This record gives sequence, C-alpha cells and structure tokens, in this order.
Amino acid sequence: MRDTGSRNLTVASNNAGVDGWGLGLLLETHQIKKMISSYVGENNEFERQYLAGELDVEFCPQGTLAERMRAGGAGIPGFYTRTGVGTVVAEGKEHKAFDGATYILERGIQADLALVKAWKADRLGNLVYRRTARNFNPNAATCGRITVAEAEILLEPGELDPDEIHTPGIFVHRVVHFPNPIKRIEKTTTRER
Repeated sequence: MRDTGSRNLTVASNNAGVDGWGLGLLLETHQIKKMISSYVGENNEFERQYLAGELDVEFCPQGTLAERMRAGGAGIPGFYTRTGVGTVVAEGKEHKAFDGATYILERGIQADLALVKAWKADRLGNLVYRRTARNFNPNAATCGRITVAEAEILLEPGELDPDEIHTPGIFVHRVVHFPNPIKRIEKTTTRER
C-alpha cells in the first residue's frame, strides 16, 4: 500500500498500528487522511498528526466497529446500538427510542479494499484465522469490494476441512503467501512472580 503512493486514505482498523510497522508506515508517509478506530494509544506518529490537526479521527467502540464491518459486508447500510449513547461517539448521529431505551444509528462500512491476515488459506481464498485474529478479520474480509488475504500457510483446494473455514473464498480476491511473518508485539508487559 505504501509503495502505491495512494493518498487521502480512510482506514478502518481496531488500532492505529505501531511506529514503523503496518499502518505506522502509511502514517509516516502521510497517506492516511482519516482513521476509524477503537484504540489508538501505541503510535507516536498517529498522536503527533492528530494533535497537529493533520489527521481526522473517528473513535468507534470496538464491538460497534466490528459490527459496522459485518453490516457492510452483509449489505446492511445501518443499524441501531445503545453503545456510545450519551458520549462523544453519539454526537451528530441519529437517536431513536426503542422500548424506552435510546439508541444511535451507526453506518455499515463498505471498503474499497480490505486487507486481512489469515493463518491458513487455500488457493481459492478460503481462510482460517488463528485465535484472536477472528475478532475483526472475518468481518473485514466481507466488507471489502476487493479483499486481499495474507496467509502463513497456503494449501491446495480441498486440503482445508470445510468445517474449519472462517471466511469462504467467495469474499477473497487475492491470496498472498507469507510463510514466515515477523510477529510484532505492540506492548510487552511483564511482572515478577
């Protein structure tokens, strides 16, 4: 993405990445115009750009962000949620009462490009995620008009057990095999026992 030189990107991601890695690379080159995120606390360049007014930010609760992607992938333009009512998240959004409780309207996300990380994939684009990678990747994969999946293990069609597939290949347009990824840890916390 960085090398394409694309500019004015709107990125929907659980976090803003870390300096010098992933989204941090796009922030360094000022390719991102707006971030839709639930957590942004580990990227110094993100912080600098936001405080300098160089970057638009839309904070979105984590579950709401995942649901916005799921809704967009299912062709649902919007949904109501109680999450965020009475906070800055609700400012400027339609409010509606259901059964005596107030809800806010959230828009589904349909992305031009979805980039997802899979543990295993077959050449037809069927994807298997590992552990917490299932939090956002399946929803992100469905909301992209074009979805590119990076996979650690690439298999031939028929080698994946159909019961373990998390994202069917119908949603995936390209698979990139990356067998030995560097696993970055955003923040390491240790304690003595």
